[in-house]
Amino acid sequence: MKAQVTRVGDLASERVGPMATQAREAAGHARDAAAYARGSAGDKLYVAREWAAPKLDAAAHSFEEQIAPKVSALLSQAANKVDPRPPARSRKWPTLLLLTGLAIGAVGFALYRKNSEQWSDAMKENAADASRWASDKARSTSEKVSDVTDETASKVEDKAGKLGDKAEHKADQASRKLS
Repeated sequence: MKAQVTRVGDLASERVGPMATQAREAAGHARDAAAYARGSAGDKLYVAREWAAPKLDAAAHSFEEQIAPKVSALLSQAANKVDPRPPARSRKWPTLLLLTGLAIGAVGFALYRKNSEQWSDAMKENAADASRWASDKARSTSEKVSDVTDETASKVEDKAGKLGDKAEHKADQASRKLS
């Protein structure tokens, strides 16, 4: 009878072992999937930056080639309207207006460049945040899978032990009845 009980306990532990192995393999697969997700997110971020860089450069050239000449022409027209013909003593006003216009244009261009740099810096920070977030998510998912695997293996081992104890108890009762 004891041999049968021992055999039942051995069978239960033979079934638990492969399940624990399968649970560990599943945890390994989950870690691999998380690593792939992290790499994929980095690739997509690189593609987004690759797309944004030419757009920013095109906007800068557009400003330089289209808006700046229009502002300059507008200032020249204003200077011509303000300029009273031939008084020699009022030469200061057109020059002053022209210099003021140039200064305003330079300030506008500097602000435009500053804003584009800030935007670029913000994109870099967002990219770093996204990469960090993906890495954290992958790590936490891997840890959760590992925890669940360990819990499941522990529960299965506990149940197998209880089944073995029950079978042994039943065998003892049966042997007592036979005696």
